Formats: sequence, structure tokens, C-alpha cells
Amino acid sequence: MTGEGGGRDDSQPHSQPHSQPHRQSYPQAGNAQVSRRPLGILAALPQELGDLIEAMRAESGVRTVTHGRRDYHLGTVHGAPCVVTLARVGKVAAAATVSALIHAFDVEAVVFTGVAGGVGDSVRVGDIVVANALLQHDMDASPLFARFEVPLLGMSRFAADAALAAQLAEACERFVAEEGAAAAARFGTREPRVHRGLIVSGDQFVASSAGVLALREALPDALAVEMEGAALAQVCHEYGVPCAVVRTISDTADDHAPSSFVSFLTEIAGAYSNAILARFLKARGAR
Repeated sequence: MTGEGGGRDDSQPHSQPHSQPHRQSYPQAGNAQVSRRPLGILAALPQELGDLIEAMRAESGVRTVTHGRRDYHLGTVHGAPCVVTLARVGKVAAAATVSALIHAFDVEAVVFTGVAGGVGDSVRVGDIVVANALLQHDMDASPLFARFEVPLLGMSRFAADAALAAQLAEACERFVAEEGAAAAARFGTREPRVHRGLIVSGDQFVASSAGVLALREALPDALAVEMEGAALAQVCHEYGVPCAVVRTISDTADDHAPSSFVSFLTEIAGAYSNAILARFLKARGAR
């Protein structure tokens, strides 16, 4: 099966029910093959993945599969078998990508990494938010259904997997303890703090003080806003696949957000992602 844009591997997987997945083999150091189910790792933009694919290439080599106009990179990184890809931006893009990870690559769990705008009063640029739950802030089928409720599912908040989120938060805390002060000095931010709580998603880049205020009024416990996480969480909920989302705060989602976002994405996002994912994957690979 070749997606538009061409395939680079004749063994590309075909989509099929999750109960009967196509089992992939994953390169690892020494050219052995890993049979353990992989972790899916995705981000919206290349900078948010940092050097993860290059680290995989150096450790095990990379097998790249083109599927649905996306490149999925298979290999072992920091001791853990993974499939790494870009979801691109927005809820539909995220849902399509995580569906492929589940059906075509049989991932054991999914982690989304990237940047977000800060919404909570205590959240500052450079802080890290690990989701306990995710919600679509632009979902509104009222008066037929309650605002934010996903029709026919009867719920608005989708929980991150508790164990996976705890492992991710632990990796974030280790990063802050070991490198937080140096990172703050290097990038001119305050020393980062790790938060756990609600992340909200919508198909808009929130970039005004009025927009932030509206989110705070409607969802007082929201810590951060982005454009993909809640869609991923809904798909994972429907297929029973554990997921977790980690976001570094690039801006405060106000009128300064566009310039702050671009600067942070270029200068800082990759460094944070590299440091957090390295700690998380090393711990996972040692299991």
C-alpha cells in the first residue's frame, strides 16, 4: 500500500481492525529485531520532536514507512522501540495520525509532545504541563448536547493514562531538577515548573487576551491550550489505547503569542523535548 507521495518500504502496513494488527519488526542496536509492541511518539511540528529521529538513526537505524502522506519512522531510541511521526497541526490531523499508529503500527501507547499556550494563572513561559485530562474547547453542539460534550459519547473530558502520565511527569521533574536552572539561564526564562492538570484543544491559535479570558471563564481549571491533544485522547479512548500529552509553555496565548511562539519554537522547544523524552524513554526501555 503506497500513500500519495510514494513509499520507501515495500512492507508498508495496511490499515485493519485493531484486534488483528500487522506486527512490525523494529530495528535495534546490533541489527537485532524487536518484537515488543512499540510506543507511538508524535508532535505537530518538526521542532517539537527535537533530535529524536537522529538519535534513533544513531542507535538502531531507522526504517521509514510512508502511509497516508505521513512518514512513520520505526526504530529503537534510548532503548525503547518507537514509531515517531509528525501529526501536523489541528484536531483532524492528530486524529488521523493516531488512528494510523493504532491500526497500522500496533502501538502499545501514544505520547504527544510539543508546545502550548499558558492559560492557568500559575503557568508561565518555560513551564511544562502534563495532562491529566484533555477537552475540546471549541466543541459545542448545544442545545442538543451540553457545551464541550462529544455527541454520542456522553463525555467532554478524556483522561490521560494515569501510569503513562506519571512516568512522563517523573521525567519532566528529573529534567527540571537536573537541568532546569541551566535551561532558564540559557534561554532567559524563569526556572521551569511542572504542572499536572487539564489541557484544552481547539482548531484555532489563541492569540488574544480576550481569548484567554474566555477560556479561563469557561474552563477555570484549564492550564494550557493547544490544537491537537484532545482529539488524540478521544481516539485513544475509543480504541482503548493508553495516551499521555506533555506540553512546554511557549507563550501565554495573548496578544504577544505569535512572536513568543515562533521564538520559543525555534530556540527552546527542541531542547526541552530532547531532555524530557530521553529521560522518559530510558526509563521505559529499562522496564
